[in-house]
Amino acid sequence: MKKIKVNLLENSYSIFIGRFLINELCNSLKRLKLGNLPVIITNPRINALIGSGLKGAILKSGFKNVKTCIIADSEKSKSLDTATSVIRFLVKSENFKNPFIIALGGGVVGDLAGFVASVYKRGLPYINIPTTLLSQVDSSIGGKVAIDLKEGKNLIGSFYQPKLVLLDLSFLKSLPTRHIRSGMGEVIKYGVICDRGLFEYLEKNSAGILKLNPEDIERIIYESVLIKSRIVEEDEKEKKGLRTILNFGHTIGHALEAATDYSGPYSHGEAISFGMVCAADISERLGFCSSELKVRLESLLSVFGLPTAIKKVNINKLIKSIILDKKFIHGKTRFVLPVKIGEVKVVEDVPLRMIEGVIKERRRL
Repeated sequence: MKKIKVNLLENSYSIFIGRFLINELCNSLKRLKLGNLPVIITNPRINALIGSGLKGAILKSGFKNVKTCIIADSEKSKSLDTATSVIRFLVKSENFKNPFIIALGGGVVGDLAGFVASVYKRGLPYINIPTTLLSQVDSSIGGKVAIDLKEGKNLIGSFYQPKLVLLDLSFLKSLPTRHIRSGMGEVIKYGVICDRGLFEYLEKNSAGILKLNPEDIERIIYESVLIKSRIVEEDEKEKKGLRTILNFGHTIGHALEAATDYSGPYSHGEAISFGMVCAADISERLGFCSSELKVRLESLLSVFGLPTAIKKVNINKLIKSIILDKKFIHGKTRFVLPVKIGEVKVVEDVPLRMIEGVIKERRRL
């Protein structure tokens, strides 16, 4: 087992990376003393695979009761309606106890549970146990919690750090291949923004990674989490501009998700893949990167089965979603653009006509 400490003064917490970490969770619960009523928020599939065993282990560790709140396994669960229903579940379950939340699931569960934890009674402690590759390398780290509106992704949210994050790599074996490929979109992002060595490792070891070779998987998760943790330490609430580079591929990626109503044609990692190649297109047009970089990025994304083009998407709706995005600052677009593998720059006021042009060039009928 490996451990990474995220140093954020009073908001500091530990990230454990390993396999079969339920005992570590129970030991941590005793040490952290977060409350006396654990409330697991999860979805039906994860509850059947992991939730029941987790609940039993927590009960054996000394807790008298554990509640489980089930939400639908869909991006549409990141909504005001679902958040309200979870809060009402907490109100009914609390019964003069001191509840704390355990988020058990992918990015949807983590984002929603973290958001609820941040607003219920002005803040409850919560623990994040991400179960997908995507959530393990990205959304579970850094304290960004949010829900979506139909107009755009993550438009209602806050910064709220967990008390503990457990990355149990044994959970990944139950994932469909598409989920693994989707998670690789964020891993590739880390290589592009600040780690050439990671990018080259992905180029050389794609076969082992896709087969979930334990050594390969542990390495890319550890390196991804370390990168994000160190960036978050320097710029927890994105006030210095350092954390902005984590948005590489997200301006167009989030807009693509919104334009397709979060209904599944493109998963988050697939949308970010498309967003990254579009950002590379823009960077090349503006003279910031070479065509060689774009070719390498597009090739690596393709090796992992990630899209570099889109089909049957309303371009006008996509552009409207970009304008509504949080990264559209003071009426100006803001993009993270690659300069070379391992280096990016933040560029404002990219012309909407150029953005629309690169998107249309990558649209397939």
